[in-house]
Amino acid sequence: MWAQLLPFVAIAGLFWLLLIRPESKKRAEHGRMLENLKKNDRVITAGGLMGTVVNVQKGAEDVVLRVDENNNTRVHVLRSSIARILTGNAGTGEGSGASGDDAKDSE
Repeated sequence: MWAQLLPFVAIAGLFWLLLIRPESKKRAEHGRMLENLKKNDRVITAGGLMGTVVNVQKGAEDVVLRVDENNNTRVHVLRSSIARILTGNAGTGEGSGASGDDAKDSE
């Protein structure tokens, strides 16, 4: 009886180990990132919008981003839509377009 259930238990354990556990760790890390969001952080939203955090409050659902330095254009986005925080010069966009163009040229 127990020998017949052993493969199912092993598959369930593997499923948890390979799929559920890494996703919950990723979700917890993303939650910590959003909690530590502060003014002047450069961020990218899930929709690809890049901006600088202008106003963020603990416990608030929305964040104000400045997306254009020249016009001082500001956008309200949901905190949960922020995909990642950029560090250093990674958010300038100087090197990001070149890799995509190189890939198209090589085809």
